[in-house]
Amino acid sequence: MDFIVRFSSWFVFAFYAVVSCALLFDRNPYQHHVWLTSAGSVAAGVYDVSNNVTGYFSLRAINEDLQRRQADLEEEVAALRTQLRTAREALAQDSLAAIDSVRQFRFIVATAISNSVTRPYNYITLDKGEADGLQPEMGVMDQNGVVGVVNVTGKHHARVISLLNPNFRLSCKLRGSDAFGSLVWDGKSPREALLEELPKHTRFHKGDTIITSGYSAMFPEGIPVGTIIGSARGEDDNFFTLRIRLLTDFTALSTVKVISNREIADIKGVEVDEEATIQTGGA
Repeated sequence: MDFIVRFSSWFVFAFYAVVSCALLFDRNPYQHHVWLTSAGSVAAGVYDVSNNVTGYFSLRAINEDLQRRQADLEEEVAALRTQLRTAREALAQDSLAAIDSVRQFRFIVATAISNSVTRPYNYITLDKGEADGLQPEMGVMDQNGVVGVVNVTGKHHARVISLLNPNFRLSCKLRGSDAFGSLVWDGKSPREALLEELPKHTRFHKGDTIITSGYSAMFPEGIPVGTIIGSARGEDDNFFTLRIRLLTDFTALSTVKVISNREIADIKGVEVDEEATIQTGGA
């Protein structure tokens, strides 16, 4: 009550101001037009702000939809590469064997819910697991490049060995070349890694792109990994060691794609048979 009494003069002033403005804009055409124009501008501004806020909260859903579309395109690219390789082999052998058009790789979209980049051995947790088709030894990538490989799976979650982990080594090569080496993180920066064991005769330049070699069942050939930023001193004079700028920004990791290779069981079976043959002396 004391508050109302103390500021009663202001309340009276505000009341008369509102009444005066209402009479002014209602009775005079010009002022009425100005009011409508101003009100329209204010309303438009409010709608713009509202739309921006709504759009911001919709970005995650939009991003996930784009990732799913990109995953479909990645599957098609991998399938086309398989068909092209098979066609070349068939032509080289003068064979009329049919080209298998079944897709070898499938991509499962997931979200990184936990991620470390500053530890000596870094891991990532995904919101998908065995119920979604994830299994250990599946490769993981994002829209930019390689992320890591699944090593532990639960029913609805999975843990990934990050590329920023010295225990993870990845077979890579220079784009446009058959020269390959082994990519490993040296623990210095979350944006850089080393490409080791690259043959000494390899020609390269700064800015050249490093891609997956396809020699691993976890990753198709041709997935971007990084670009060359310089050379590093290696322990073996017969090989180059290059410093690579990683394309994946692990500090902003969000949506990823887990790579499922439908032929991995056959590949593992062949590798087991080869190891058994070696152990038995080729019998």
